[in-house]
Amino acid sequence: MPCDALAIFRALADPTRLRIFHLLRAMELAIGELAQVLGQSQPRVSRHVKILSDAGLAERRKEGSWVFLGLGDPACVTPLFGTIDAWDGEQGNAWTVADRARLAAVRADRAAAAARYFAEHAEEWDAIRSLHVPESAVEARIGEMLADAAIGRLVDIGTGTGRMIELFGGQAESVVGVDRSPEMLRLARAKFTEAGLIGVDLRQGDMYALPLADGAADVVIIHQVLHFAQQPAAAIAEAGRLLAAGGRLLVIDFASHDREDLRTRDAHVRLGFGDDQIEAWFRAAGLALSRVEELVGEALTVKLWMGSRAPRAALKVV
Repeated sequence: MPCDALAIFRALADPTRLRIFHLLRAMELAIGELAQVLGQSQPRVSRHVKILSDAGLAERRKEGSWVFLGLGDPACVTPLFGTIDAWDGEQGNAWTVADRARLAAVRADRAAAAARYFAEHAEEWDAIRSLHVPESAVEARIGEMLADAAIGRLVDIGTGTGRMIELFGGQAESVVGVDRSPEMLRLARAKFTEAGLIGVDLRQGDMYALPLADGAADVVIIHQVLHFAQQPAAAIAEAGRLLAAGGRLLVIDFASHDREDLRTRDAHVRLGFGDDQIEAWFRAAGLALSRVEELVGEALTVKLWMGSRAPRAALKVV
């Protein structure tokens, strides 16, 4: 959508909407969180948000029963912040300073919710982790496999609490995390906010129908997600769709095993995967299996499969 100067300046002419615009620059916020910071009712805040969205200055994204707000089209937004900064200086006006201070309460609420969730599920996760190699070893091997080339545009499918983004997002040009669970996305936001990691685009979506365009990624990661998939071949095909020429897909999951208790207790649909399976699914998605790594644990072996899309053919000079 082209930037409409008249709609933009009408939207920002209201002090509350200008405050919302500043707040979204600091972090993505839910409608209720904006109402908390602004000290206004949610219906009133929603009306202001609609005007900002209609002007292309904000983007609404529904996640379960929550609606999250982020900044709109960078082409419209970026020049405005440059102008506002030039007028207000680095410190901003009194409202901006006060609103930023109130964001501390939102950050604290998110951190508390994340801590409660982790405390409730710690025993489940620890039980699974004890079966295979330490996460630190897996993460180190992922880093080695990605180090062959620049990450570029990173997409993390089934991002969960955002660990892959936390590790590798700083090396990427842009970052998108997709997960079906609104609760997981809220935990990821809490983590990124606390860590000061900004510019991460988190979206609710399904691994079989990702909310991204063809060729939107240079690196796609599917970390410990595929064993939950009813249709892993379809998930890999959809991930492959996102890859630009020369792009890489990295799948991290368990090698084939016979731990039926994981199926019954932890809802694992697949008891790991074989190299031949993954290679066939990669090939069907137009990818070549370029590298396989293995980390052997007590009861489970972790495998890392790298698939690559062929680079665009160079033009022949006559």
